[in-house]
Amino acid sequence: MRKWARGVAVVVALGSVLASCGDDDDEGGASGGDRLVIATTVAPITNIVAIVAGDRADVRGIVPEGTNSHTFEPRPSVAELLSTADVVIMNGLQLEEPTRELAEANVRDGVEIVQLGDRVLPEEEWIFDFSFPEEGGKPNPHLWTDPKYVARYAAEVRDVLVELDPEGEGVYDAGLDAIDSQVDALDAALEEAFATIPDGGRKLLTYHDAYAYFAESYSFDVVGAIQVSDFEDPTPREIAELVEQIEAEGVTAIFGSEVFPSPVLEQLANETGAEYVDDLRDDDLPGAPGDPEHSLFGLLRFNYTTITEALGGNGSAIAALELPDLDDGADYPQ
Repeated sequence: MRKWARGVAVVVALGSVLASCGDDDDEGGASGGDRLVIATTVAPITNIVAIVAGDRADVRGIVPEGTNSHTFEPRPSVAELLSTADVVIMNGLQLEEPTRELAEANVRDGVEIVQLGDRVLPEEEWIFDFSFPEEGGKPNPHLWTDPKYVARYAAEVRDVLVELDPEGEGVYDAGLDAIDSQVDALDAALEEAFATIPDGGRKLLTYHDAYAYFAESYSFDVVGAIQVSDFEDPTPREIAELVEQIEAEGVTAIFGSEVFPSPVLEQLANETGAEYVDDLRDDDLPGAPGDPEHSLFGLLRFNYTTITEALGGNGSAIAALELPDLDDGADYPQ
């Protein structure tokens, strides 16, 4: 059950698979010997696309890591990339509207703008909350924090690329299989680790609600999200109401975001005695491009190990997941 206070929103190694993709490099990507040029948006989407595409495409991200992707305005120079792309792949669900609008104005005739979230999530399954209120018409877009949607995104990417480049089907199937295997391993680790959280302890109070769909899949209760829909901090009255809710709910940890720093969370922790954890990542991959942990699975491993241990559980099953020691070759703006 999702509860809200009034006014305040209360491994499987991929290296061998992707290395085999490189064996096709001499053949090129798209038919005619040219590699596909794929424009992507936020880093988790870029990583999924890069794994599925292997060495048959140049994957180029648009949204810099550590940037508020909800409000990011792409530079005019991004128009040049969009004008040369064979396909544009983004999260959708109204996450990257300025980028989508720029893409619509600059892609070549016939080039598809793929919005993954809109493809895999029927409108009747949209989740609205205080950060994404129903009256605003924008659903919570953070599907990639739920492993089942990572797999669905990857399947959509595979289908898009096969349609563009039928000769690369074997490579794209291998990339999808690699992601599916990693999702299965992560899911098993999450179930094992979350079972160690004390009864009644699966409660999330975050700054930015990036875990709505994950919470439904893994039986967490999203008690609230501090950040309101206009991305401002809550008022003193709203903070007081939230303090009351935290105490009533028995919340033991408050989770901040690396991308959205806020002194409000530390204040709440001090007033309620909850632990303050300020380094969860929404779409900013850990490490630097080329590091093993710089991947969506590295992000999920870090976040859910951190959440499990902050809530009194044992996160070792998640922390033990192996990540591929491989640079996926995508361009991640920093």
